[in-house]
Amino acid sequence: MRAADLLPDAVARLRAAGVPDAARDARLLLAHALGVGADRLTLHLGDSVADAPRARFAAAVDARARRQPLSQITGRRLFWGRSFAVTPDVLDPRPETETLIAAALEGTFARVLDLGTGSGAIVLTLLAERAGVEGVGCDISEPALAVARANADALGLADRVTLLCSDWFGAVAGRFDLIVSNPPYIGGGALAALAPEVRDWEPRAALVPAEDDGSGLAAYRRIISGAGAHLTPGGTVMVEIGASQDAEVARFFAEDGFHDIAVLPDMDGRPRVVRGSLP
Repeated sequence: MRAADLLPDAVARLRAAGVPDAARDARLLLAHALGVGADRLTLHLGDSVADAPRARFAAAVDARARRQPLSQITGRRLFWGRSFAVTPDVLDPRPETETLIAAALEGTFARVLDLGTGSGAIVLTLLAERAGVEGVGCDISEPALAVARANADALGLADRVTLLCSDWFGAVAGRFDLIVSNPPYIGGGALAALAPEVRDWEPRAALVPAEDDGSGLAAYRRIISGAGAHLTPGGTVMVEIGASQDAEVARFFAEDGFHDIAVLPDMDGRPRVVRGSLP
């Protein structure tokens, strides 16, 4: 059987399961099963497929039909032009989080702290983009930190990043020019309305704050109130936010004495990052 012959049934299966853009996902899963780059799949569609890659493709389609995220099946996610390992222990790095990267790279910093680092995508991207910068990434999940360490090793950044098991600032020492975070910001009551890929497969602790009051804002209060003790003079905090949270998060910054507070939009024009600095 040729590779191309495997696609129609796979697309139909994924569509029946409600997978968005089923045709695209089927092609990406086929490339993964064949061990070729997605950009080169067309060159291999006429090839005969041996039993082992056919079995890999069938298993991958089964997983995607159960709405497991594509990145968890392939084990990789492209973020800011680099490939990161992804597992069910970490939040899947989203394209909208690149808004935080772009905003951070507009400034200067020598030390950066990433709170709730997950896969390490944020802190490792900032270090990769800025030679000589050192960083700390912390997370309460040891399995997530194992993924971050693997990504640091793969990117050649292990000597410039320290990865800590910490409940926000709990185990963090020293001061930083920049503190960044994409914290959990989904209120527990809203979890049921999320796509199955998020609701059923991504770690709840990365989605819903531990001290959930239904607003999704608890993590921002802890980050912003604790940041002053860990910022250098003139240091900046940047946090990713969810829908309709910009005004409240900006208010938290103002109440804790931050200035130059700004709400930054993502590529779709939606409020995505709130930034503030201390004197």
